[in-house]
Amino acid sequence: MTSAELLALLAAVGHTQRLRIIGELAQGRVHVSELARRLGMSRPLLYMHLERLEHAGLVAGALELSADGKAMKFFELTPFDIHVTVDTVIAALREDGAQVERARRDA
Repeated sequence: MTSAELLALLAAVGHTQRLRIIGELAQGRVHVSELARRLGMSRPLLYMHLERLEHAGLVAGALELSADGKAMKFFELTPFDIHVTVDTVIAALREDGAQVERARRDA
């Protein structure tokens, strides 16, 4: 994990609305419109938060066709366990350095 990936993960869980989304999705897979209703949130705002969570690898979205042919987007949690220690931060910084070194060698 790089420092950018670590920061994306921390930013994803560092917002009240995203924690509420995680709480709802902990109950199971949900259609985005239903999730918006449960949270009292507009769908555009919900999609913005879901995008952050998905980018961090905390949720996964999938399109499915309904019986009448409409595309429906469902989201669910992906298994995650977040532990941030000094070692986690140092490992992320080392990975950043390794990526820079690989890029230099490849150039």
